[in-house]
Parts: sequence; C-alpha cells; structure tokens
Amino acid sequence: MTRQRWFTPWLLVAPAAVWLMVFSVWPSINTVILSFTNAKPLGGGWFTGLDNYDRLLNDSQLVDALINSIVYMMICLPLLTLLPLLMAILVEKKLPGITFFRTAFYTPVVASAVVVALIWGWLLDDRGMINGFAQWLGVIGEPLPFLTDRWLLLLSAISLTVWKGLGYYMIIYLSALGNVRRELHEAAAVDGAGPVRRFWSITVPGVRNTMLLISVLVSVSALRVFSELYVLSNGTGGPGGRDMSVVMLIQLYSRGLTGHLGYASALSIVLLVITIGPMLLLLRLNRRGA
Repeated sequence: MTRQRWFTPWLLVAPAAVWLMVFSVWPSINTVILSFTNAKPLGGGWFTGLDNYDRLLNDSQLVDALINSIVYMMICLPLLTLLPLLMAILVEKKLPGITFFRTAFYTPVVASAVVVALIWGWLLDDRGMINGFAQWLGVIGEPLPFLTDRWLLLLSAISLTVWKGLGYYMIIYLSALGNVRRELHEAAAVDGAGPVRRFWSITVPGVRNTMLLISVLVSVSALRVFSELYVLSNGTGGPGGRDMSVVMLIQLYSRGLTGHLGYASALSIVLLVITIGPMLLLLRLNRRGA
C-alpha cells in the first residue's frame, strides 16, 4: 500500500487557496486599506485617516443612494419571498402541459439583465407601448414619466427585478416543496382545513428554512442593485442623480483615470455594513421563531 505523504492534501488544496487569496481575501483587505487613503487609479495615494468617512457623513448623494437601496429591499423582499412560493405551488402539480409553464416562468432568469432592462426601457418610454396603450384606452391623458420621475423610475426598476427573479426563486421553492409530506396535507384536509389554512399551517412551516435563504439572497441582491437602475436611467442615475444605488455611486467615484479609489473604497465598506445588517436580522428572527 502506498503511503500518503503529509503534504499531499495541501498540494490539492493549494490552487483553490491561492485563487481565494488573490481574488477574494487580498482585494477585501486592500479595500479596507484604501478607504483610509486618497488613492487614485494611477497612484498609491497617502494615508488620510478618517477623512473619507468624515466626507461620507456630509454626502447628500450617499443619503439618496441609501434611501433608494433600502426602499428597493423593503419592496423586493416580501414580493420575491411570497410570490415565487405561490408560483411553485401552482406549477408543482403534475398536469398536462405544466412543463411549458415551468419553462415560461423561468425564461426571464436566463435572459441578460442588460438586454431585459433595455427592452423594459423601450416599453416604459414616453412613446413606449405601455404609455401608448394606456393613452389609447383613455386611462391617462399624457405619458407617465416612468423613466424621468425619481420614484416612478425606482418602482420601474423594482418591477424589472421582481419579474426577472420570480422564476429563479420559484425553482428553489420547488425543490423545498418536495420535502413537505403530502400526508400532512391529506390529514389536514380530512380535518376540514381549507387551502389557505393548509398553506399557512403546513406549507410555510415546511419551507421555513428555504424562505430564510431566499430572504437573505433577495436582501443582498436588492442592496447591491446596479444593472436595472443604470440601464433604465441611461447611466445618469435619474433626475439629478437621485436614483443612484450605492453600487452606482461606487462606480461613479472609481471610474476613469481621475477616480477617487479611496472614497470609493469607503463607500464599499458602507455597502458591506448595510448588507450584513439585514442578514443578521433575518437570522435572529429565524432563531427566535424556531
């Protein structure tokens, strides 16, 4: 029998460990270091202490970005947690042609976010199909400013995120529903429980852990939104730049040869903190409920 050398496992792990250090751990550490400097793309910069964080406290754009990100999360969280579950329950049944509906619901997920956002922009434009159809029906007298009003633009981006994410989370729920015992539903039905009662008393508790996972994924994704707002606003961040997300703000300060990498890194730290917050809250609520 060949004797295994002590360093053999380390040789197998080394490629993945090096990749992790180079492309994940070191960039994270470097971001923290840069947040305390005035670094530029073409220079290392100098240590400036807490100047970047002091600037954060007086940045009105950051306040707007935080408000946008929080509103985005608060609307997306319940919609993308409950609606995919209802869709999964509908397509779970083995009916003729149900595969077609599963595929149709999942199709937006595989489509490019940029391409979908461009199509969404054409539909919501002042001369787009939605405004044109609404005017033709006489519902509105003039086009609604879906892409030029701060809150309508934000809601348009949210509707795009929800529409594109429904199929993805539906698939996750489908796998979770397979673990919910049908005997429980049958017993509850015999006792006189209706569909709504069985949903809240059997289905929801049965997929509780999956709902927590999806809640965390939705929260993090909503706080890090970029493509939808960027494409719908043509990169401007909406009227007066007030529809920027935190990620868009980071991209604004870090791009170009004159970008301010130090301040962009400080914004990244802020994004990390606000992303961890909802995750810890949801985990605490789940532990208390359990």
